[in-house]
Amino acid sequence: MNINNHPCFNPDVRHKTGRIHLPVAARCNVQCNFCNRKYDCANENRPGVSTTVLSPQQAEKYLDHILGQVPNIAVVGIAGPGDPFANVKETMETLERIHSHYPDKLLCLSSNGLYLPDYIPRLAELNVSHVTITVNAVDPQIGAEIYEWFYYNQKTYFGIEGANILLERQTEAIKLLKQYGIIVKINTVVIPRVNEHHVEDIARYVSALGADIQNCIPLIPVEGTPFATLEEPSASVMRTVRAKASVYIKQMSHCARCRADAVGLLGEQNSEQAFNALKYAKIRPTFIDKPYIAVASSDGKVVDLHLGEASKLLIYGKRNGKVELLEERPIDKDSSNRWEELANAIPDCDALLSKGMGRVPYEYLSSKGIYVEAIDSSVRNAVEILFAGQPLPSEILRLAGQCNSSCSGAYSSDQSCH
Repeated sequence: MNINNHPCFNPDVRHKTGRIHLPVAARCNVQCNFCNRKYDCANENRPGVSTTVLSPQQAEKYLDHILGQVPNIAVVGIAGPGDPFANVKETMETLERIHSHYPDKLLCLSSNGLYLPDYIPRLAELNVSHVTITVNAVDPQIGAEIYEWFYYNQKTYFGIEGANILLERQTEAIKLLKQYGIIVKINTVVIPRVNEHHVEDIARYVSALGADIQNCIPLIPVEGTPFATLEEPSASVMRTVRAKASVYIKQMSHCARCRADAVGLLGEQNSEQAFNALKYAKIRPTFIDKPYIAVASSDGKVVDLHLGEASKLLIYGKRNGKVELLEERPIDKDSSNRWEELANAIPDCDALLSKGMGRVPYEYLSSKGIYVEAIDSSVRNAVEILFAGQPLPSEILRLAGQCNSSCSGAYSSDQSCH
């Protein structure tokens, strides 16, 4: 393990080594006045955004897949979309899994610091090498303007009282992290009219505690937040802010303001393949309790039937290690409760493939824990990929949950397509 291979802490390697953020931390214990966590905006690069949230088990499988596709990943981190220690069970289990299976990877975390001190000894045992703490104020009066509320020890705090608690815990965390030899980065969101002229004080304060580097991030005004009407600080303003802060602590100037599910080199957008892998990890069939795949096909060769027009499903499974067609199961396409009946007809199937389906069946069957996908593929190709534990390739995926021009006739006027 080379601790200098972290691209956020060492700009010399940012074009060589990448990082992956595992989005396992859904909840947050503070509400920032600039934050609106949306999980489904793939075109947005900012902290707190993630396409989905994974369980530790799903995160491990997702990492397995990504490392097979992106070999230069040096760092595995947890940066949200909430705070890692507002989701401590999920965070610690994920770290333990990654440390066990990938001991050569750098582990890092990004936190507001409120609950961080309680877990630093265990983080050190797991070889977490880098921790980022977001410190936006060291004056509680300014902190009270930045945060709406703080949830600590089963109580909600507001205003200066909450800001004082947060600062005390952040101070304790920085000191303790340095005692354990962990590299500390301070993130500071630069907010016009609020803390823009306070950043120098923050730099002086955290440097005295032993922090290694500071990352001054310009505010991204987000719709639906109290700071939505503020302007993003200009490049010249940020240069001035960093220059003043650099008197006290080393500055990071290459931040890409990463999503909570970022993959690859800094500054790169997540690829379509990465987004598909993340989506697949969330609903990935395991075939542990339900060992079969149901397919809407007229001939067993091609996935050629929309779910609304299928009167039977072909059931595939493994026999003596080989993928085989096991049986055909009739389904009543004219029933008024057809999707409930269909789900009841395939309780042993972890996945269902068809040429297409409407929104109602897609949402209903997905809610029953069935991996539902619309594809254009041979049956054999698709089922063998899934049984091998791999995601379906993007080139065979079609829009699921929405009928297209071929969805017409007798079955387009009822709930099969709506």
